[in-house]
Amino acid sequence: MSLINVKGISKIYRSGEEEVTALNKVDLTIEEGDFVALMGPSGSGKSTLLTILGALNPPSQGNVLIDDIDIYKLPVERRADFRSAYIGFIFQQFQLIPYLTAIENVMLPLAILKHSHGEQLEMAQNVLDKVGLSNKSKRLPNQLSGGEQERVAIARAIVNQPPLVFADEPTGSLDTKTGDEIMRLFQSLNKEGLTIIMVTHNEENLSYAKRTIWVRDGQIEREHLKGAAVSF
Repeated sequence: MSLINVKGISKIYRSGEEEVTALNKVDLTIEEGDFVALMGPSGSGKSTLLTILGALNPPSQGNVLIDDIDIYKLPVERRADFRSAYIGFIFQQFQLIPYLTAIENVMLPLAILKHSHGEQLEMAQNVLDKVGLSNKSKRLPNQLSGGEQERVAIARAIVNQPPLVFADEPTGSLDTKTGDEIMRLFQSLNKEGLTIIMVTHNEENLSYAKRTIWVRDGQIEREHLKGAAVSF
């Protein structure tokens, strides 16, 4: 079942009279339960594509449908609600609040939901258990390793059980061993049904994805689907 349908999206940035085309009439379909890696050189448009898919960055033209909802036709407030319900984000620099404990950081997305404090604590602890941090919930970010901070960021992204997770260079600041551990965690979450879209420069990460899409000069250049290659 198609979870995301992208139809003819372009993104043009303007600075004075200068125009830069970051994306140029991209079509893309992503199935429910997919694990997609977006690859490409710096400036190729892959991060722009990720933010557009994540309901953060309206395209200059075209449509993005998630679960048959045309997300950029939603009012801004409803689009924010949509993101909270459908999408979890994981950023390269983790973006944890330094004065909050691990469990308090994980609880942040739950603040807008109608759960008691006790229910929020239980939900946050459950996902910390899932990512292997059951005994470190009370630690501050500076008391955790880089890999542990990344696990907190993953727990925060999935605590409200969104069907989609977007990850921007999730292993970019980690050593190889820790990066592999994080990628195995992503793979495990994907096997449980989570749809993951990841931007990465690390070719070693591609073995964990079901599908790799190469972006160049604002267009999809080619893709690889576990055993088959398609060129555009």
